[in-house]
Amino acid sequence: MPSLTLLRQQSKLADPREQLKILAAQDQVPTFDAQLETHQLPLLQAQTLETLQVNLGRLCNMTCEHCHVDAGPDRREIMQIENVEHCLRALAHPGFQTLDLTGGAPEMNPHFRLMVRRGREMGKRIIDRCNLTILLAPGYRDLPEFLAEHEVEIVASLPCYLEENTDAQRGDGAFQKSIQALKRLNEVGYGAPESPLKLTLVFNPVGHSLPPDQGQLESAYREQLRSRFGIEFTNLITITNMPISRYLSELVAQERLEEYMSRLIQAFNPETVPGVMCRSLISVDWEGYLYDCDFNQMLALPVSPPRQRHIRDFDYGSLEKRPIVTQRHCFGCTAGAGSSCGGALNPG
Repeated sequence: MPSLTLLRQQSKLADPREQLKILAAQDQVPTFDAQLETHQLPLLQAQTLETLQVNLGRLCNMTCEHCHVDAGPDRREIMQIENVEHCLRALAHPGFQTLDLTGGAPEMNPHFRLMVRRGREMGKRIIDRCNLTILLAPGYRDLPEFLAEHEVEIVASLPCYLEENTDAQRGDGAFQKSIQALKRLNEVGYGAPESPLKLTLVFNPVGHSLPPDQGQLESAYREQLRSRFGIEFTNLITITNMPISRYLSELVAQERLEEYMSRLIQAFNPETVPGVMCRSLISVDWEGYLYDCDFNQMLALPVSPPRQRHIRDFDYGSLEKRPIVTQRHCFGCTAGAGSSCGGALNPG
């Protein structure tokens, strides 16, 4: 479990260009565009813009092993109010249905609550991608009530219902803190049957496998968390570990990158392609620059020209139907049942 981010370790892989260089050197793996052509599929193109996903910064109270953002307590990047206001102006477009707030720990941005309030005033669906442990931190313990008051949907990371596996990925004590936070969320109404307060748990594999069947895993989580802790939740989604940032660093250190990339390409599922999240989403980084998805953001792959590159210049129409920028990491979204911010794309 790293105590410092790649950036503070002065790792070469803190530089997105180094990550792209390593991915480009995987000669045994075709490019993503070539794979689409092999399956007689069109190159990826956005269809609409339904979700504005905003990364509020890389500051986080945790340093998780597989974090694709390389977030942590030693990062200081935070979206400032000027770009927050640009994001809210863009969100006002009637085509947007959802404001998806992520980080780092998005709640640590001082403008997080402002964005929630303003987004709800517009009638938008608000998602908070929460690491759970932040809800127990000093200064944030009233968050469950705030989120419930504004009917914010919580998408909460819990890599496993077993303490050992969760702590291995997220740090010693993370599991017990997550359980405490889930109980707090249940106390204010999250996850209860028929409750409008949605609590989604997120599983991502510990190790180098693909996620198991999402429905079966949800049943196992529900039985384990209910019987052992009395915890209820709305649903569970599975997300594949993307071969970028800290997880890429781990694969390289263990000399397992070629094996993992081969696993992704062998599991390529053409039926997942129509549902990949980049076709209905635009991603904004903490500085206000635009990307096709959160993963492209971390690899510094901006939306393709001549589209505008910054949220201050946002024009909804010009970003619809745009070509999507792809790289070999995109195989992580199309392997097996597929993977997106909303979980499996083709759960069967």
